[in-house]
Amino acid sequence: MNEMQPAKSGNRSSSGRAQADRKTSGRTKSGKSDPSGLWARYKETGDQKTRNALVECYVHIVRFVAERIFSKLPSSVDFDDLTSAGVFGLFNAIDGYDFERGTKFETYCATRVRGAILDELRSQDWVPRMIRAKANRIQSTYEELENKLQRDPTKEEMAEHLEVSVNEYEQMLKESSAATLVSLNKRVDESDGQSGSTQADILEDKRGPSPYDNMQMKDVIRLIHRNLTKQERLIVLLYYYEELTMKEIGAALDLSESRVCQILSKVTQRLKGRFKSMQNELLSG
Repeated sequence: MNEMQPAKSGNRSSSGRAQADRKTSGRTKSGKSDPSGLWARYKETGDQKTRNALVECYVHIVRFVAERIFSKLPSSVDFDDLTSAGVFGLFNAIDGYDFERGTKFETYCATRVRGAILDELRSQDWVPRMIRAKANRIQSTYEELENKLQRDPTKEEMAEHLEVSVNEYEQMLKESSAATLVSLNKRVDESDGQSGSTQADILEDKRGPSPYDNMQMKDVIRLIHRNLTKQERLIVLLYYYEELTMKEIGAALDLSESRVCQILSKVTQRLKGRFKSMQNELLSG
């Protein structure tokens, strides 16, 4: 009987721990309500406040999964877009989870969140999956041969490694070229000596006409046509575009030089007023 005493003591200790666990089962380590209690309440009532509380408990899973996926993506992808898609996956996971089965929600949730994020990425990718797979295969093969040969591989070497003919390899390159497009807003690497610049800054043709300037010019021309008479438009054209003097314009239109000057002055004031009005409309809108 004496030998059984330690066992009884152990049972009381285990029982005490179990009671303590039951007393604290309604709390998490942070002192918040235990998610198991929230699950029972949500599945019973479908209350949206309870659902939001569950989202707060598990939103860290969304951030964790999104960060892991984001680390493998190009800089053109927005991290906030990934987390937004992941939150929708979390909502679906909460609605579809059966807590009575005893399975771990974190594992189930991570799968649903990852699937939602990948679905969002696929919906944004206009390149067919087969083309994307070809591009990835070419890229990985190129990197492998480059490391092995310590130089750029030739197309013959690439074709041989891919087990295709040179013509087939060139066709693969042509098809996969669409998958290698980059955003013009992508930042250039600092190693290129263009820190802070974007692809658009580098590709911009400074010699050609500016699309922005062209757009402004078209707006000015429309404004002139709407607000000036035929005679006024002709005087503006001759003075500003043909660069004739007021005396030459007066001779061409049978007007005095002072009359041409007067018309140009009125036109300038009218257009300034119209531009000011348009500016105020834009600011107030």
